[in-house]
Amino acid sequence: MQPSSFLPHHPCKVQAKESARLFEVISANPEVTDIEVLSDANESIGYVSTEAIVLASTRALRECFAFYNNVLQTVDDSLTIVNAEGTVVNWNKQAETMYQIPSEDILHHHITRHFKKDAVMLLKSIHDGSSIARHYNQPRAGAHVLVNTSPVMLDGQIIGGISAEKDISDVVRLHDQLSNTTAHLHDLETELYTEQQEDPFYKIKGRSAAIMQAMQLTRKVAHTDATLLITGESGVGKELFAEAVHRASPRAGGPFIALNCGAIPAALFESELFGYEKGAFTGAIHEGKKGKMDAAEGGTLFLDEIGELPLDQQVKLLRVLQEKQFYRVGGHKPIATDVRIVAATNRDLETMVEAGQFRQDLFYRLNVVSVPIPPLRERKEDIPELAQLFLKEFAVKYGKPLPELAPKTLILLLDYAWPGNIRQLRNLMERLIILTDQERIEPEHLPEGYQPNQLPFAAQTPAARPLAARSEYDELVEALRTTYGNKSAAAQLLGISRVTLYNRMKKYNMEKG
Repeated sequence: MQPSSFLPHHPCKVQAKESARLFEVISANPEVTDIEVLSDANESIGYVSTEAIVLASTRALRECFAFYNNVLQTVDDSLTIVNAEGTVVNWNKQAETMYQIPSEDILHHHITRHFKKDAVMLLKSIHDGSSIARHYNQPRAGAHVLVNTSPVMLDGQIIGGISAEKDISDVVRLHDQLSNTTAHLHDLETELYTEQQEDPFYKIKGRSAAIMQAMQLTRKVAHTDATLLITGESGVGKELFAEAVHRASPRAGGPFIALNCGAIPAALFESELFGYEKGAFTGAIHEGKKGKMDAAEGGTLFLDEIGELPLDQQVKLLRVLQEKQFYRVGGHKPIATDVRIVAATNRDLETMVEAGQFRQDLFYRLNVVSVPIPPLRERKEDIPELAQLFLKEFAVKYGKPLPELAPKTLILLLDYAWPGNIRQLRNLMERLIILTDQERIEPEHLPEGYQPNQLPFAAQTPAARPLAARSEYDELVEALRTTYGNKSAAAQLLGISRVTLYNRMKKYNMEKG
């Protein structure tokens, strides 16, 4: 190798992630002043001085720190960083604002100087060596946050931890206001019930775009005599829609008769629907018996779970729809009928038609107008209202005080996937009223299966940023995301009216629903 003085000098540029390793090498070899530079062919082409490496590494670290510090001060979440002993080493501006603690009062002090130890999830994360995601916490009086924490590792050792906290105090405040308002409405039960009776759709609750669209379509067809097919998963409230159609129709003065096609054995279905003549079969009542079709005369017959109807009975129902008449079992005289048919199913009838399990002609007769009812997981913004209504219903039924849902309980309900839909939510609220004696329903009052680490839970909603000084569009998006699309709550959060909220949504071509 040529003497270093005869080799050209090369400039040095270092990446931040290489700096620590280079410092270690140079510190371990203080006598080395030059480091040889090799080409891709492993040939000596020059040198760099250790002084140049130190200067370049120092600048790389300074640049990295500048970016790191800018990120900490730019994000809208409150960020806290502590070392392994729990001493605060970084406290961003958002944390100062959220907790009203200046950096100079908390930096270089233990985190428990300002917070109770059992309220600091960051210490638990460091102690356990595990991350915590979307955890509701109340670290100080009046502060409600969703916490994400993670330990910081270096060479396999925990050297500290970082916590990002989203302020949801406004959402909790709005929820408390809603609970208080609902408690006052509890005293007006009789008056409100009387007023609601005037609306045929009063039993269908919610203001989400999905449910309003289904109601709008149902209202349009209700005043006609057209056959209606209501589709949707079990528990979404298909029978409530069928009842609303009946009450809103000219047949409202007639009977509403419901028949579950899946609950009746195939051998008995025909006699249950059409009735039978005396002596029609062994065990029959001597004078015969009228069926559901007779009972629904002049009104509406609701056939639930129509997909379970046996093929041999499908043709007989088709005859009723086509000819407006039927025969009783054992009878030979056609009986004219004036009944509107509303059917419902949680199955895909078109697929059943293709598989030969359902008659195509009957499907077309039933499917004059189809109304799909959305599952509860697609209308999550309705959950707070529905939960409050069910709590009130069962508090009245069982003569118990009306409790409120704790904020962290509401968050669990919003994140849950609800495979049983509204029926499952209603049953849960009834259970809570019966078994809970406290004024506030906490997560521990929920039965097994409703915790975030227990399926089924919907995909977590990305953490929304707290509202701050930023563009009108960003504020609007964050308010809607924070309140899960609930327009009234979003308007309150922004301090504007619903009309102003809708005007802004229209301004930015955002869907009103």
